Amino acid sequence: MATCKNCGAELPEGAQFCYKCGVSTAQREEFMVDSDQLIETIKRLIHEGNIRRIIVNDENDNLLMEIPVTVGIIGALLSPWLAALGAIAAIATRCKIIVEKRK
Repeated sequence: MATCKNCGAELPEGAQFCYKCGVSTAQREEFMVDSDQLIETIKRLIHEGNIRRIIVNDENDNLLMEIPVTVGIIGALLSPWLAALGAIAAIATRCKIIVEKRK
């Protein structure tokens, strides 16, 4: 059995979230990018196709944007997200991208 990374609860096989604390069990990757590389990096991640969610934080770890995977599937819905990312890139100097991948 798997255990929750946050609270240590034993999880049933195939669980997507912890039943005790609600934390996602998805595999996560975190990396920092400069604001001028933010949009290109997000586009590249979405085209990889195995992503469940993308979270963009500023360098102080404040949440700036959360993009669900369903947006990446439909190209017409991607434009407003990219416009918002452009505005974020104009304000922030560095951003932390947290990527939740499907198992």
